[in-house]
Order: sequence, then structure tokens, then C-alpha cells
Amino acid sequence: MNTYFFIGGILCFLLGIAHSILGEYLIFNSKRIKGKWIPTKANESLKERHLRILWATWHLATVFGWCIGILLLKISVLEKSQLINFMVKSISTTMILSSLLVFIGNKGKHPGWLVLLAIGIVLIIGT
Repeated sequence: MNTYFFIGGILCFLLGIAHSILGEYLIFNSKRIKGKWIPTKANESLKERHLRILWATWHLATVFGWCIGILLLKISVLEKSQLINFMVKSISTTMILSSLLVFIGNKGKHPGWLVLLAIGIVLIIGT
């Protein structure tokens, strides 16, 4: 096992958790209407649709960080022959989950979710 890759992977997960929790608490909590999951309390300079995509993008950083963490953890223990297939599956899953996050975050109005979904599907077909 490569201990350095393993530690790097664990740190990616911890960073992702801290990033999302602190972002929710310090940035998005005051922008959320009570009882709502996605922040929608807009103001003059920031429209609701912009706030929604900011929220989704904020959490995309966490999802992508977790993907890198999974890759590092697996790289630390896998034989090289198994590695590429695992990496492609991890990336495709990350793209599909990110697509869902962006879709939910902005009610499908931002086209980024389609591109993320297409990447995920193409990668699945390719494996």
C-alpha cells in the first residue's frame, strides 16, 4: 500500500466535508428560506437563479474532491491493471452525481447539468 496516496485520499474527503459544512453555515444559511433545502433568498444584486447555481457549484467542488479522494485511496492499494477501469468508473459516477446536483440546484435551467450527464454516460459506454 502507498501510505502517501492513502493519506491524500482521506484528506480529500475531510476537506470536502469541511468545505460543504462551512459553506452552508457561513455563506448559504442566511440565503435560505426556512424549511427549504436550496437557498433562494435573493436580493437586488444576486437573483435567485444565480444563487442556485452558486450553491450547486459550491458543492460540486466537494463532489469532485471526493472523486479525487476515492481515486487516491484506490490507487494506494490496486494493481496497475485494475486501475484505469476503476478510475473511469469513479469519474463517470462523479459526473452523473454532479449533473444531478446542478439539475436540482437550478431546476434544470443551467445547461451544465446536460454536459455533466453526457460525460458520465459516454464514459460508462466507453467502459
